[in-house]
Amino acid sequence: MIIDRSMLLVEDPAFLRGNLLMQFKNEEDAWPGVLREWFFLVDQVHLEYFTFCGRMIALALMIKIQIGVVFYHLFSSCNWLESLFHWRIFLDVDPTLYSSCKKILEMDPKTVDQDILSLTFVNDVEEMGSITTIELCPNGKDIFVNSKNRKQYVNLLIQHLFVMSIASQLARFSDGFSDVTTSSI
Repeated sequence: MIIDRSMLLVEDPAFLRGNLLMQFKNEEDAWPGVLREWFFLVDQVHLEYFTFCGRMIALALMIKIQIGVVFYHLFSSCNWLESLFHWRIFLDVDPTLYSSCKKILEMDPKTVDQDILSLTFVNDVEEMGSITTIELCPNGKDIFVNSKNRKQYVNLLIQHLFVMSIASQLARFSDGFSDVTTSSI
């Protein structure tokens, strides 16, 4: 597949199936490193698309065109834990995580205090084959989850997964939205 560096997104998903051999337009190399570079470049420019989306949604709102975008209340809540089990959306977004968090909160305190869970205040994140450990709070790798802090653990885990991990995308979306809705007088 030949990719133009100025148009990194592939329009036809059929090109993405099977063995990928990529080459940039007007360049000689077509080896696995080119595929890795393409993934890296797409990952870098993806934030620009969030800025663009923010601008388009703001524009649609300003000229009163209804579009099919739903913003979940999860992002505007101050009390993540309370929201966790009251909103069906969390169950819909990640039923396995919902079930795991619910079990942690409902477990017998004595069982949790026996360190049967072997959990600390960290989250392992996998991106493109590489695992990174994120501490959910300062010194999180040294704090074991117990019956007294398990609500805080679930709260921080949910906050990380649904807000902190996408903070840069939300910031760019907000910037784009503000570009259209805020006037510079």
